[in-house]
Amino acid sequence: MADNPIDDDFDEDDIDEPDADSGPVSDEASPDGIAVFPVIPEELGIHPLLLAVLHAFVFLDGSDAAVVNGLAADEALEYIVNYLQRLTGALLKKVTEDLEVLVGYAKQEKWPKAYVVFLKSFLADNGIE
Repeated sequence: MADNPIDDDFDEDDIDEPDADSGPVSDEASPDGIAVFPVIPEELGIHPLLLAVLHAFVFLDGSDAAVVNGLAADEALEYIVNYLQRLTGALLKKVTEDLEVLVGYAKQEKWPKAYVVFLKSFLADNGIE
């Protein structure tokens, strides 16, 4: 599994709680040590499956061992990456374009640098070309 730059500069204080109307949110508090990506607005036009993959990737790769079993997370991430490596042609182009839009949005919204680096290098770090 490729090193994930989000781990290098990850600080739980950088995690924003989702707005009440920004997506599914439980009334229960999230456990300490959970890694979540900021909510992405629908208006950006990012493919929902890419967003689901990114959120799952961040959760599995960045959450503390008290939240996610590391061995299980690594295995799940390996499958996710293997499936993403099947992307070609127009689908790969769309994912690349969507990630570029996300990088621009992340910079505009002043997301932590680790998130921007993660988005910029996601494909290359995972052997997706």
